[in-house]
Amino acid sequence: MLKNYFKIAFRNLWKQKGYSALNIFGLAIGIACASLIFLWVQDEVSFDDYFANKADLYKIKTFLADKNSINTYDATSGLLAANLSADIPGVENSARSSVISQKLFSINEKNLNAKGNYVDPAFLDMFELKFLKGSPSTAFNQLYSVILTQNLANRIFGSTDNVIGKSVKINTEKEYVVSGIIEDLPDNMSFEFEWLLPFKVYEQENNWLEYWASIGVNTYAELEPKTDITAINKTLYNYISTKHKGSIMKMSLYPMSRWRLYDTFENGKEITGRIKYVKLFSLIAWIILIIACINFMNLSTARSQKRAGEVGIRKVLGAGKNRLIFQFMSESIITALIATLLAVLLIYISLPFFNILVEKELLVNFFDPLHLSSLLSITLLCGVISGIFPAYYLSSFKPVKVLKGLKIKEGSARWVRKGLVVAQFSVSVILIISTILIYQQIQHIKDRNLGFDKEHLVYASVNGNIQKNFDPIKNELLQSGFVDNVSMSTNTPLDKGSSAANFSWQGKNPENQVMITYEGVTPDYLKTMGISVKTGRDFYANTDADSTNIIVNQAFADVVGNKNIVGSTIQWENEPLTVVGVVNDFVYNNLYEKSSPLVLYASASGNYLNIRFKRNTDLANALPALKNIMAQNNPSYPFEYKFADEQFEKSFKTETLIGELAGIFAALAILISCLGLFGLAAYTAEQRTKEIGVRKILGASVQGLTASLSLDFLKLVGLSCIISFPFAWWIMDDWLQNYAYRINIDWWVFAIAGLAAVLIALLSVSYQAIKAAIANPVKSLRTE
Repeated sequence: MLKNYFKIAFRNLWKQKGYSALNIFGLAIGIACASLIFLWVQDEVSFDDYFANKADLYKIKTFLADKNSINTYDATSGLLAANLSADIPGVENSARSSVISQKLFSINEKNLNAKGNYVDPAFLDMFELKFLKGSPSTAFNQLYSVILTQNLANRIFGSTDNVIGKSVKINTEKEYVVSGIIEDLPDNMSFEFEWLLPFKVYEQENNWLEYWASIGVNTYAELEPKTDITAINKTLYNYISTKHKGSIMKMSLYPMSRWRLYDTFENGKEITGRIKYVKLFSLIAWIILIIACINFMNLSTARSQKRAGEVGIRKVLGAGKNRLIFQFMSESIITALIATLLAVLLIYISLPFFNILVEKELLVNFFDPLHLSSLLSITLLCGVISGIFPAYYLSSFKPVKVLKGLKIKEGSARWVRKGLVVAQFSVSVILIISTILIYQQIQHIKDRNLGFDKEHLVYASVNGNIQKNFDPIKNELLQSGFVDNVSMSTNTPLDKGSSAANFSWQGKNPENQVMITYEGVTPDYLKTMGISVKTGRDFYANTDADSTNIIVNQAFADVVGNKNIVGSTIQWENEPLTVVGVVNDFVYNNLYEKSSPLVLYASASGNYLNIRFKRNTDLANALPALKNIMAQNNPSYPFEYKFADEQFEKSFKTETLIGELAGIFAALAILISCLGLFGLAAYTAEQRTKEIGVRKILGASVQGLTASLSLDFLKLVGLSCIISFPFAWWIMDDWLQNYAYRINIDWWVFAIAGLAAVLIALLSVSYQAIKAAIANPVKSLRTE
């Protein structure tokens, strides 16, 4: 019996090649698209699964409250980790990690930069790093030792063989002995280190780690199984105040399982993070699959007249309704299986381009039980969804009416088809509107006044002899003819990492703690950045002359509430500082929000070198000249720089990805919908062949017949626009609330989306309509 079903299924597919191709191609696109999205989702939800004990690992969050909000940080006190296990029951282990930094590794004549962290020995056991050479228990027995990833070891030594015990110079200063080689880390994990150094070395270089009130390192905790997290957090919340009286810092454990998808806080509370995109794209994947299934349902029910005779004969010969349902469902599943095979080919072709788009290295392995079972599940689901309504509808035909040649009344089937077409185009229109508004919002933020000039600005890490040779470097750059200004700063142009609440001023309420960002800059920093002074003056060229002076931004002046703040005194760690200038607010850290209070203090050093090229500079000549000057003054270090405008663009990576994917999904949803519409138009034209012939004989024009055949479909698309507009407005208005600087939703966006949907639908049906309208009426009427 099953063999017979397969024969009938393939016979019907071949008999109706055009409609079968539309069904199979539409399903294949839907399955391929959904599979790619689910690959991305799998990568996101499996972040940090590399660690077998992921469920027991936590990082410590620090909360600092000011009068306006509660700020959340990953940074903690350097003394915290050593005391956690002893003071808080349930904490099995704890370890510190510095923020990731870049070091120069040198051996013989080879120099290369690599990123890594300083960590406690306990870190190696807590995170169960896989050692290929050496052992975690002995890796840090020697103070000046280093652990390398397999990739970095190969880059430095050319191999991982016989590397243990060899020396490598770091930052041209100190020889470190290689004590371990660990397996390269996967891309989907929270750590990005290529090397690890003992935290004790970091302690020797940073005295601030000795104070409970200073924060700046990450602290991780491993809990004992089945530990009461609530009880630990209750103890941990006010823990710092027991060590340092008057401290306003609060702390809490944060599980590794939430680091990737949920680690977004507002006013001290976790808000929807990256998980919202995982849910959104998962929903879109299912929607596209359903749109593809709708085509099958529509075309199957529309062409029911073609199979009415078959159903009637089978029923007369004793076939029951359940057997007919099973037959039609089998055909649907076979169609879905063929579509899946085509989808596999589409996946392999499109995966490299999809990886470029999402900036991942996703792999598909159909021999992987998870991938294979997922694909088979999608196939079965598509087959069932596509075939369930047509199967019940076709199996319900009355054999007496069918065999008498009576026309089968479609009844509810026609309305179901129309409803499904409306649903398809409603989703498509929503996606079109979303794509336009996302693009508008991204451009709105990009085009806003940043308060500084990001164009022609590059920055690089200060390392080696840059600090010592800063003055000659600056002079040579200015004399090159390519550079306008040069300066140094503590942080990059877009990120300011240091904040404190220990600023005070006359009239300040001691109970209102305000987090103030502070940044050390050398003279000419404001000119280099293109930041304008609103009132007062810039720093003098002689840093010592401004050792007790500061410049603040307008947001700081607003917090103080002093319109004439220049000349007033601000206390910082009980040291009086004089405000000598106020700059206009400029954007940093969060590019979507308004500027927060900022203090700039004069410094003779910095962590980053900032270089402003002259406008209309030929970078093809300027960059080699820049590299040559840096090589002469800092020969041991390769000069690696970044453009500020490129980093600015990368800040919108997530939003840009959403916009691009929304556009692609909108195009695919429309394509799949149009395939179905094309098939329905062909069927309608076929059903109305004789009517069209009569109309032509009676004088109907080709334009009139084309309009008549297209009108029904255009009405459905128009209805879909009416339904989709309020949904699209509600969805996008909610999304825009996440941005302090946001666009208004204009009416013309809906007009463009609706017009696009109508035109696309018209193109889909017009070919069949025109084809039917210009057909010879004699041929269509000669059987009458």
